[in-house]
Amino acid sequence: MDENKNKLREESIDFAIAVSDVCDDVSGCNVYVNQLLRSSSSIGANIHEAKYAQSRADFIHKLEIALKESSETDYWLELIYRKNKINTETYKMLKNNCGIIRRKLIASITTAKNNQNSNNTCQ
Repeated sequence: MDENKNKLREESIDFAIAVSDVCDDVSGCNVYVNQLLRSSSSIGANIHEAKYAQSRADFIHKLEIALKESSETDYWLELIYRKNKINTETYKMLKNNCGIIRRKLIASITTAKNNQNSNNTCQ
């Protein structure tokens, strides 16, 4: 499981770098680009923070924040795409990578919650 968490962390860093590289080439829409940069980099920051969570509930909370940030990132990507600031190929690639991270976060959150519930039952 630790290997999967590290892989997700690395994927989130790679994603933030890819978004940053694309944003470097976007002219105009500075407010939208700034929001996209913030939300995309926040995904990995929260995954990284989860590694040092103080409790299982804190761990879940950090991953849930990362999940929300991935949803926000998806929104800003679509907005910038619909303003014709990035091409279709770039948009689809970033949207797909964001979706992969989001699905992995959902799976991790579900697993953590199930493990938390299993540990709380009497035997």
